[in-house]
Amino acid sequence: MGADPAMTMVFDALVAETDEALLARYAAGERAAARVLTLRHTPRVLGLARRMLSDPAEAEDVAQETMLRLWRVAPAWRAGEARLSTWLYRVAVNLCTDRLRRRRGVPLTEAPETADDAPSVQAALEAGERVAALRLAVGLLPERQRIAVQLRHFDDCSNAEIAAVLEISVEAVESLLARARRTLAAALAGRREDLGLT
Repeated sequence: MGADPAMTMVFDALVAETDEALLARYAAGERAAARVLTLRHTPRVLGLARRMLSDPAEAEDVAQETMLRLWRVAPAWRAGEARLSTWLYRVAVNLCTDRLRRRRGVPLTEAPETADDAPSVQAALEAGERVAALRLAVGLLPERQRIAVQLRHFDDCSNAEIAAVLEISVEAVESLLARARRTLAAALAGRREDLGLT
C-alpha cells in the first residue's frame, strides 16, 4: 500500500517551513510538523550525544529526551529568543553532562569517543588512525573545551551558537577553542609525520 498523495504533499510543504513555524503548527495540533522537526534535528542531536557519551543506547535516550522536552515547551516557545538548534544542543549537552557525571569509576577525561555514523564533516575526514588519534586527544580535553571543539568542528556551530549552548560569552568560546587547539597540537606533536599532519 503506497503513501497517501495528499499527505505527501502536506509533508513536502512542511519541509520548507522554518523551525519556528513548525513549532507553532505542532503547538496548534499538527502532528506532521513534529515529524518534520524530528527528522530535521534528531540526527545532529544524536550524533552529538554519541560523541559525548560513547554509548549508542545512552545517546538514543538523550536524543529522545531532548525531543520530548522540545514538545513540552512548544506551546510556550517564543520565536526570536533562541534558535531551535541552539536550544536543542544546549539541552542535549546538559543531559549528556549529567549522565557523564553520574557514571561511577570513569572520569570524564577517560570516557572513550565513538565514531558518529550520521553523515557529517567527519565522514569526509575518515582517515583511520588520524581520526582515532584526534578523537582520543579531543576526549582528553577538559569538559568545556571538549564540548566547544565538538560543537565547532564536528557540528559546524558558530562561536555565537556555542556561546549560547554553553551560556558563556563569544570571547570565552574563542578562548576555550584556542586553549583546546594548543592542547591538541601539543598532544599530537610527536605523531604529526606518521599521521600525515605535516
